[in-house]
Parts: sequence; structure tokens; C-alpha cells
Amino acid sequence: MQPEHRAQPGSQPGGWGGGQSTGQPSGQPAVPSSGQGGPAMVQQPPSFPPQADPLASGALASSSAPSSARVTVPGYPSGPAAPAEEGPGTGPLPSREALRREARVASSRRGAGDADVERAGALLKSVADIFSQRVVGQEQLRTALVTSLMSSGHILLESVPGLAKTTAAQTLASAVSGSFRRIQCTPDLMPNDIVGTQILNSSTGEMTTQLGPVHANIVLLDEINRSSAKTQSAMLEAMQERQTSIGGVVYPLPHPFMVLATQNPIEEEGTYVLPEAQMDRFLMKEVLTYPRPSEEADVLDRISNGTFDQPVTGRPISTDDVEWLQRAAERVYVDPVIKQYIVALINTSRGGGPRPVPGLDRQVRVGASPRGGIALMKVAQAVALQEGRTYVIPDDVRLLRHGVLRHRLVLTYDALADGIAPEAIIDAIFAAVPTP
Repeated sequence: MQPEHRAQPGSQPGGWGGGQSTGQPSGQPAVPSSGQGGPAMVQQPPSFPPQADPLASGALASSSAPSSARVTVPGYPSGPAAPAEEGPGTGPLPSREALRREARVASSRRGAGDADVERAGALLKSVADIFSQRVVGQEQLRTALVTSLMSSGHILLESVPGLAKTTAAQTLASAVSGSFRRIQCTPDLMPNDIVGTQILNSSTGEMTTQLGPVHANIVLLDEINRSSAKTQSAMLEAMQERQTSIGGVVYPLPHPFMVLATQNPIEEEGTYVLPEAQMDRFLMKEVLTYPRPSEEADVLDRISNGTFDQPVTGRPISTDDVEWLQRAAERVYVDPVIKQYIVALINTSRGGGPRPVPGLDRQVRVGASPRGGIALMKVAQAVALQEGRTYVIPDDVRLLRHGVLRHRLVLTYDALADGIAPEAIIDAIFAAVPTP
């Protein structure tokens, strides 16, 4: 069994526009407000002091606070508190032993059990072994890819060129014995180039259907923001419906089916920004960072030794195993308290929740939709199974919070102008909601 408590990964670069990691002070304290609900004074570059980070000290994790209490997060003006939300808040979570008992009861009804954990561990180890032979480091990327695959979702990858996005997609496909297709998006790419088309057979005079590259287990959409809105819509329709329509005939996509879309954040000429409604279709958005110097040195050593040219050792799992992992993740027990916790997080992102974040409306124009809450729960179930548990704990919800929510928050123009990163706002939301 894996340990149930683990350190949280650092936040992505750019928190509050300053590139600080979560929980690391910038050395410049925030200027306090008047405390009377009026406008705040001019702010210094904000940061999260250690005592304000619930992941570091649990200062805001008390469930005994009243629902009308105000939580002041550095970097936000201390405006008037939002009205308290009616209904139950986040209560205390049952003990680990009680969760195990509830998981066993639920398992007996749904055909799951502790055997799922053992089999899932063996399958995931095989995937990790093959992945590490082709991709150096990028543990966060591997976790995000495997979690998205287990959750039957799609993932959007954002990074500068040369960070092994294509290699990671190809390696994941080979690790699960799935078919792989790569689509290079360009402004002249048409929907038929993706989904398929009908071709006239001159010898028979009949139309024959030629399926497009989207009909594969794992599809890499390279630089999706370079394709037109029409092509983006066609691809995202296939992602949602998991089928294509060619000549009035519906063709189902293979199972499992996963899309890895990439976009380059440093080039804007000739690109089409993904609409917010289409961004919400992605289960996660992962932002890749540069590898550590030791990992880069390892890459050079493997190239010099010809390691990357050697065949991959180890036995890949099958697509049937992947479908079993997806069903096993769905069977992971989620306590009602955890569900209330997720609902409270999503409502807090909209300006409500049991402990609203003052001034959030000045930074967030549109909060997360109910699809964001579903994504948090499904990702938490997949994380729990990877950690060797049949039940979800709050750590599972927090682990990939940035990837699940960063593309679901629509920031205001003021927040964009000030360079406030969505990761910092997400941390503020998690700091405000009491942890069960």
C-alpha cells in the first residue's frame, strides 16, 4: 500500500504573476485594507505566507468555523463578505477505518474490492516502467496523463517546444498497446482531414468511406490553437460524443479513446484562441516546465549511449486492461463529506461557498461549472486508486487541483493586466474552504 499522506507538488510557475511557488513568501507583505468594507489601499505584489496555505499548515482547515466567517487571503481586497450559503457545509470526514468499511460495503454492491488495488498497482507499474524508458523526469506529466486516461478524459498540454510532449504521447500509446495518430494542426486544416471523408471509387462508381486519423486510441493534436474554429469544433465534438458522422453514417471511435492537445504559449501569430466552452471539455490542462539540470544531463547521456534507439523492454498492458482501470476508478468510494467538499470548492470559485473569498469577483469573471466538480471527483478517484486506496481523501482532491481548474476560471481584465495566475486563485479558493 502506498502512503496515504504525501507532499503536495509545487504550483506551476507564475503564481500571482511573480513565479513564486505555493506557500513561498515573496518577502513583500500585502498592505492591509481599511477593514470597513471600503476600497483597499494600493497593494504590494501579493504572496501566500506559510500560515495562509492550508497545504502547509492547515491553518484554514478547521471545519468548526461558522459559515458566515470572512477569510482574508493576501492579494485580495477585504471587501464585504458574500452572503452565507444555505445548506450543509463541509463537515468532519469519518475516520480512515470508517472510510475503509464504507468502501468495502460499496465494493460488495458494485463488484469491487481490495483485489482492484492489487491488480491496478501491477498494471500501473508496467505503464510507469515503459514510460520512464523514453521520458526522463516529467513525473507530473506522467501522473496527469495516466490520471486522464483512467478518468476517460482528455488533456490539454501547454509548453514551449522541445519538452517531450509528442514523445510522451507516443510512449503512453505503446505502454497500453493502443493505436496512435498525430495530427499537425494548421490554418488550412479542414474537418474532413480529421474525421474522414467519402471517396468516389471510379471502378465501381460507389462512394467509399475513408476514416480520418481521429479513429485511434490516442490522438495527438499538435498546436490545436493553429486550426480554425470550424476544425476545432469538429474535433471537440468527436471528443465529447466519441463518434464521427461521415456521409450521414455514424462511426464510433475506438475504446479507450483519449485526445492529447498541445498549444504553444509563446507564439500568437496565426493562432485561434480556444473558446472557454471548448476549453471546459478538457478534463485537465497541464503546464509543462523545464526539466532539472540533472534530468537534462540524463537525456544527453541516453542519447550518447544510444539508449533511446534500443527497443523498449517490459510488457505493455492491453486496451482491455485500460478499460478495466477506468471501471475500477469509477468504483472508488467517495464519501458524502468529500462530495460536499468538492461542491463547496466549486461554489467558492463562483463567489459563494461556506467561506467566500473577499474580492474574488474582481479577479474571476466566471467560476468553474458543474463539469469542474465532476472532473475533480473523477480525478480524485483515479488518484486514490493509484495510491492504493479504495476510497478518496482530501489529499486526492488537492493533488491535481491546478490541472483540473486552471482552464475553467475566466479571469477579469484587471487580473490579466496584473499578471495574476489562475494557480494562485485556485490556491486561495482551497485555502478558504475548510478541509474535512
